[in-house]
Amino acid sequence: MDKKLKIKEGLMLPVMEAFYTIQGEGMHAGNPAYFLRLGGCDVGCVWCDVKESWEAEKWPVLGIEEIVDQALIYPGRMIVITGGEPLMYNLDPLTALLKERGFTIHIETSGAHPFSGNFDWVCFSPKKFKAPHPSIYTKADELKVVIFHKSDFEFAEKHAALVNKACKKLLQPEWSKSTQMLEGIINYVKNHPDWKISLQTHKFMDIP
Repeated sequence: MDKKLKIKEGLMLPVMEAFYTIQGEGMHAGNPAYFLRLGGCDVGCVWCDVKESWEAEKWPVLGIEEIVDQALIYPGRMIVITGGEPLMYNLDPLTALLKERGFTIHIETSGAHPFSGNFDWVCFSPKKFKAPHPSIYTKADELKVVIFHKSDFEFAEKHAALVNKACKKLLQPEWSKSTQMLEGIINYVKNHPDWKISLQTHKFMDIP
């Protein structure tokens, strides 16, 4: 089986980087986690802080066995699959192998592609630049909306109306706009208590 077919079937994946750190944002902030950042993204957020991840061809393609073996080196057993946009790939084989090896599996996704994989936690962060695929709404455990502009509050509520009732809802200031947007987010959450605030605590801690 050639490399392109293995990528299509999810047996090999382009890996931009993988590292062991502390989850900095969302409902699981503060937990040790192994981050697997897949290369490739067609969403194109103007404020993305990992634009170098967009071109999948720039990054080494690894078999899922090697990916999992590297994760097993570290003591933590929570893995966060992110990108780029990880749902560009079939994640069924990778998540099945991770489950076999005892991992709790999280994903951070814009939901812009059909859902695949078996996850313990799905963080759905929709973006204006590409509409989510409908399959994400029933899967999302956490709706995390990045607030870059005042219009993003309305955008957040649009997607909140579509996720399941148990889904946790978070508003997170875009890092470069934190000073301008944080007061508005605080006031919004005080007036809409079904929302919480997420901060990028890893940036305050100066860790990956």
